[in-house]
Amino acid sequence: MNLKDKVILVTGGTSGIGEACARHFASLGARVVIASNQEDRGVALEHELREAGQTASFIYTDVSQEPSVKAMVDHAVATYGRIDGVHCNAGVWGKGRVTEFDDAAWEKIMGVNVKSVFWTAKHAIPVMEEHGQGVFLITTSVAAFIGFPAHALYCASKGALESLVRCLAADHAGKVRVVGICPGTIDTPMLAATCEGWDKPVEELYAEVAKKIPVRRLGQPIDIAKTAAFLLSEDSEYINATSIILDGGTMALPPW
Repeated sequence: MNLKDKVILVTGGTSGIGEACARHFASLGARVVIASNQEDRGVALEHELREAGQTASFIYTDVSQEPSVKAMVDHAVATYGRIDGVHCNAGVWGKGRVTEFDDAAWEKIMGVNVKSVFWTAKHAIPVMEEHGQGVFLITTSVAAFIGFPAHALYCASKGALESLVRCLAADHAGKVRVVGICPGTIDTPMLAATCEGWDKPVEELYAEVAKKIPVRRLGQPIDIAKTAAFLLSEDSEYINATSIILDGGTMALPPW
């Protein structure tokens, strides 16, 4: 995958999948803009990548707020002159049935998982169109297709993103290619958070889950990063308006 000198903006770029993607893109020669609300981690990651001879710039961003997203896009253009690719990866997890949700839960999950992508598309896609081309990549989830118990809002948010991939691709055809990357069970801080309150240690839970996945292991953030790099490169230029599922075969399993 040739990302050399491409300007790639990654939201949620300081933890889990986002951090792995930022690191991997930079290692492939991309000029990476790391956006996150984890300022200390972002500053440290920028410093680390630059010390390794790679190109990276961190900007503090609250992706649920339009002014902050616009500032993020403006920073990318001011720093590197253009945007070649965007990876909308920022996301939050929340547990609960539909009978338990309220406005605060809606704003938290939909604001970060869905509205942030709208804001980012609104401000970044015109920049890419102005330069004639670009790739807009969205991290979705197998939660868009599986009815996880007590995950009503989270699943709904990821389902919305799957639809948005297709709508954005149609609306911006000819200039911006829009694709999704759909992770399954990935070893990230978010996955660890979902294990809180269980009566087994996280390591034991992970081992049990790994045995059920056809590849017999959990996914790692680098698994997502490698595919994301492919989707952002010209090697995947005929992939558009769809998502690549990376679940180790989980959704092929029967319900017994």
